[in-house]
Amino acid sequence: MFATPPSLRPHRLTILGSCALLVSLSAMCWGEPDSYAQELSHSARTHRLAERPEWHALLHYKPRFLSRGVESQIDAEGFFNSPAGKHDPEAELNATLVSFFSKASPDAKDEHPQCRFIARYRWLRQELAFDTARLPEQACDEFHAWMDELNAGQLTLVFSAAYLNNPASMFGHTLFRVDPRGQENHLRLLGYAINYAAVTAQERGVPYAFKGLFGGYPGRFSVAPYYVSVKQYSDIENRDIWEYTLQLERPEIDRLLAHLWEMQSAYFDYYFLDENCSYHLLSLLEVARPGLTLTDAFEWWAIPADTIRAVTEKAGLLAEVHFRPARSTVLRQRERALSAQSARLAKQLAVDEMDVDAAPLRRLPPAQHARVLELAMEHLAYRQSGDDGEAKAMGPRYLKLLKARSQIAVPDQGPMMPVPAVRPDEGHGSARAGVGFGFDDGDGFTELMVRPGYHDLLDPEGGYTRGAQINVLSTALRYYLDDSELHLQSLQFVDLVSLVPRSRLLKPYSWKAAAELTRRHFGDGDRSLVPQLSGGIGLTYELFGKTLGYLFAETVVPISSRFDSGITLGIGPRLGLLGDLSARWRVELSGYSHGYVTADRRLSYEIAVSQRVKLHAQSALRFTLARKREFGSDFTHGILTLHVYF
Repeated sequence: MFATPPSLRPHRLTILGSCALLVSLSAMCWGEPDSYAQELSHSARTHRLAERPEWHALLHYKPRFLSRGVESQIDAEGFFNSPAGKHDPEAELNATLVSFFSKASPDAKDEHPQCRFIARYRWLRQELAFDTARLPEQACDEFHAWMDELNAGQLTLVFSAAYLNNPASMFGHTLFRVDPRGQENHLRLLGYAINYAAVTAQERGVPYAFKGLFGGYPGRFSVAPYYVSVKQYSDIENRDIWEYTLQLERPEIDRLLAHLWEMQSAYFDYYFLDENCSYHLLSLLEVARPGLTLTDAFEWWAIPADTIRAVTEKAGLLAEVHFRPARSTVLRQRERALSAQSARLAKQLAVDEMDVDAAPLRRLPPAQHARVLELAMEHLAYRQSGDDGEAKAMGPRYLKLLKARSQIAVPDQGPMMPVPAVRPDEGHGSARAGVGFGFDDGDGFTELMVRPGYHDLLDPEGGYTRGAQINVLSTALRYYLDDSELHLQSLQFVDLVSLVPRSRLLKPYSWKAAAELTRRHFGDGDRSLVPQLSGGIGLTYELFGKTLGYLFAETVVPISSRFDSGITLGIGPRLGLLGDLSARWRVELSGYSHGYVTADRRLSYEIAVSQRVKLHAQSALRFTLARKREFGSDFTHGILTLHVYF
């Protein structure tokens, strides 16, 4: 939605800034304007404006990691008026002041630095009380038209739940929604979205992951109608959404939007782990309300739920919170309200296997008939939200169902949608540390563990996506009492599990994948550290209560010199039950059996029971007892662990 393409601006602005700085120093061409520019620079230096948090927020300066001074996180040269602007706040401030005296081009008035860097201009004008007779103010018509179109009344921070099938949204996604003044709540889709994302040119696979981890993509802000953003991130429609309306004053919102305008030609090197969508949304809030220092807490990684928590914990920043369930959530709730026979009728209607005038439907009481039609429409809408071609083909069928529903004189039969008791910002901290005591093959040990992120199936579920496990860089050190040595027990680079229950209408597959270093037992008593890859595909069902039952076909690939070929392949089933005995007590019964199909044919298995008891919001006690067989070694394993989340 930005007014004009910025592709040529960086080069022109860099030249402009350099020339302006030289003019200021030489005093050869400017005369009176140059004299006033020097006066302003002297006043800015006297008031130490270059050291102020407002200026550092506008230029995104952060302390350097290994040396003194600061460095801007912005990587576009055209954002700076001084050649030294990326590292020198005072040089950039002086060059910016000089640039404001540039003559406006009749063909590109909004290219003038006063318009292009309008947030800087407004702040410096306020602090230095510009004399408009000596420094004429530019009109900036395009900027004001843009602000009028946004018509911002309030700002809402939108969080969509984690989505494991998309690596970029694995931890969730955040964006801002600009809510126009006087707009009704049910028209929020007509507002505008502020999004920050990597420009990937649709690249996927290994290059996508590598570049995303190591800053190989430019990250840019964009502004578009909110419904367009929902379409762009089509999976958002099928992910629960939390809306955090912020308590910002009108001048603060205007300051944020003015800075967003001047960011149109800027970009950052995008990093999935730290300088990501959530991190740089916080940087906009720091411009709106200088002194918040929200980004300082995310030096190493920025997980969306943690950034939401940082916002809600700041006094006076949060106004209210709303929950918007995903289509799949509404669909499941509607399905639960019907019998198995009625749900089958709804599915037959949705897939066009039954006509709306069929006899089984006419025999239903009016209210039940309405619920069946509404479930069929909900299922059809869920299927339409994916592929455009499929949605077009389903349009006439949806209209037929809608017409049939309109002829039944009963009110809407939609179920009451319960709001989750725990919001994403109220769940346990994404980092976890623990100390455990246990035994392994008769040997006692003490174990220390740490996990930077994020959540596993036994962790307290409140605020997290049900059935989703994401462990990143989970590390365990173990001290065996018999040999008095500290060993690396395991290092999970990544461990993902997605347990999505199937129903009469929804038939998703569950899956799991992991890459790790882990100690495996061998028949001669050796415990060797083995690199291992594993993965599986399976089915999950909701059984009694909300207990999940799952079954996977699993493959394991350990790599070790202990195998004749240096590598072996294990294949077999994994099954389990995961459920809550109370609000604090969760239990998982699980087992697997792997048969190795290479020259190292061995049978490995495990039967385990794991329990977690929540002590309070940020701590839990966990106990695991298992009987195992690994490569000819049979043993019993048990461990009691205290976990603390932060």
